[in-house]
Amino acid sequence: MIQFRIQPDSEIPASTQLFNQMRFAIASRQYSPGYKLPSTRALAMQTGLHRNTISKVYRQLEEDGFVESLAGSGIYVRAQGHEGGSKLQSPISQKYPEAAKILQKALDELISEGYSLNQAREIFLAEIDWRLRCSARVLVAAPSEDLGVGELMAYELEEYLEIPVQIVAINELAAILDKTTSATVVTSRYFINDVEAIAAPKSVRVIPLDIYDYSKEINFLKNLPKDQCVGIVSLSSGIGHQAEVILHGLRGDDLLIMTAQPQDNYKLQAIVKRAEVIICDQACFTIVQTAVHAASEDIIRPPKLVKVENYIGTNSIDLLKRELGLG
Repeated sequence: MIQFRIQPDSEIPASTQLFNQMRFAIASRQYSPGYKLPSTRALAMQTGLHRNTISKVYRQLEEDGFVESLAGSGIYVRAQGHEGGSKLQSPISQKYPEAAKILQKALDELISEGYSLNQAREIFLAEIDWRLRCSARVLVAAPSEDLGVGELMAYELEEYLEIPVQIVAINELAAILDKTTSATVVTSRYFINDVEAIAAPKSVRVIPLDIYDYSKEINFLKNLPKDQCVGIVSLSSGIGHQAEVILHGLRGDDLLIMTAQPQDNYKLQAIVKRAEVIICDQACFTIVQTAVHAASEDIIRPPKLVKVENYIGTNSIDLLKRELGLG
């Protein structure tokens, strides 16, 4: 504890001596904001002053704004000006206090690394401005030979993000990006290398999408009886081909696999009439249901329909929401 010394033979009143010494302790941050002042009893034992005199000094310190009294707790040194987070709060900061703390921490880290406040401001504003511009236009890149997978990604992105997206063939992406740098390009990890090779030189943000692992559907197919016919209906021809390869690896020739895209009515009708089980994308489910209903008079037993939960992994959806500033 700081040692306060009172000169009994001084012309300066003892209370003024203590008041000035305590103000100096606060001003020099020997008593920093939030520090609890000694009790009147403890300070009376140290200085030899009456407790009433010390109480008078504490009241004066409080009146002058140096300390504040908290009922039942004690007397504490006040934060002054903008120190200790006591600055005026904007309505948005009051509504989201945790966000304000996160921002303050990030700002403090930049300053500790040697950046000035003006530089930190420019960094924050540049990043926010860039993200806003990129978020204004979302491009889904897919190979021209399988634009259906782009349609599938766009279908799910528009549903989950509630924003419009534009499908672009990878071989046309360079021409599109020559006309704008204010965009975010998303694509499946299957195609990320080709897309980055085009977008990186143009400083356009590219975000890869993880795909759903299909574990539930694969486990279901593992346990199907031998010689069953399984139909795969997807917007993407690539998904149909990959499903054939994976299922052949799992079951060999135990299952008959038929694939179709929803616009291929001939193949779709064949699947509906032949398959015991049909697995389809969310985007295709209603189309398949309608086809099954239309063919009900020609089939003895309707096929079991299995709707795949999604194509894009949920973690990728969360990442996109964060990167696009959608919460």
